Amino acid sequence: MNTTAQTFAHPRRPEYELALEPLDTQAPAPSPPWSLRLWRHGALRKAAILATLLLIWEVVARFQNNDLLLPGVVQTAGAFLAGMESGELLQRAAQSLWVLIQAYVLGIGLAFLFTSLAISTQAGRDLLATLTAMFNPLPAIALLPLALLWFGLGKGSLIFVIVHSVLWALALNTYSGFLSVPATLRMAGRNYGLKGPRYMLCILVPAALPSILAGLKIAWAFAWRTLIAAELVFGSAGGGGGLGWYIFQSRNELYTDQVFAGLITVVLIGLAVESLVFNTLERHTVKRWGMA
Repeated sequence: MNTTAQTFAHPRRPEYELALEPLDTQAPAPSPPWSLRLWRHGALRKAAILATLLLIWEVVARFQNNDLLLPGVVQTAGAFLAGMESGELLQRAAQSLWVLIQAYVLGIGLAFLFTSLAISTQAGRDLLATLTAMFNPLPAIALLPLALLWFGLGKGSLIFVIVHSVLWALALNTYSGFLSVPATLRMAGRNYGLKGPRYMLCILVPAALPSILAGLKIAWAFAWRTLIAAELVFGSAGGGGGLGWYIFQSRNELYTDQVFAGLITVVLIGLAVESLVFNTLERHTVKRWGMA
């Protein structure tokens, strides 16, 4: 045994040292200019773009010289601050967000129910494919007449059209994410004896989380703009309404600066949800796990 091991043993290579040039003789890389260092910050770039857009807005408004058609940035900012101080904008925004959250959660639950059936059975797959092919291309605004007939003028109609806008987009993205889960992970879950809800929550959902988060983002955007559009039509119930109704009332009273203040509130809420909710969730899940 020893003779055979010595016969097939690889020869040891001699050790050697490689002389390197001293670091003192190498010239340091020149530091970039301060303008380039500032431009590398994403927040500063976005702030510069926003400032440019506001400047263009103000120039066009001054050139137009008609506050009824296009108020300036200063006038719109004054209307926005006045609405915040009076509490009207905050109250309208809170009412819209409360309706949106209820419908959004309901849509998420229905989307996961449909995708669970599609993953489990052939009949569920056929049902999801048929329903998404029928209803996903259908705009939520087209269902407003039916919503008025079935649920009346109020929150029920709003929830109905928002659930429609959330359900199909989220179901499609979630189902696509489940289908993209590697077969090795599926077999590992089955080897551990996972079945039913435990198999989906422990294997499918974590592996398909990037697609699920993308679906949640798309569903949120659809729900938010559907809510504002629906409130513009029938968003007043019981003497009150949300942001869409605030914009519609301001337009009827020819307060164009308040119309722009309501639109700015819609944009700010969308940016806040995107940055504080979805980006934070991505940072603590898929980016932290190396999935994105």
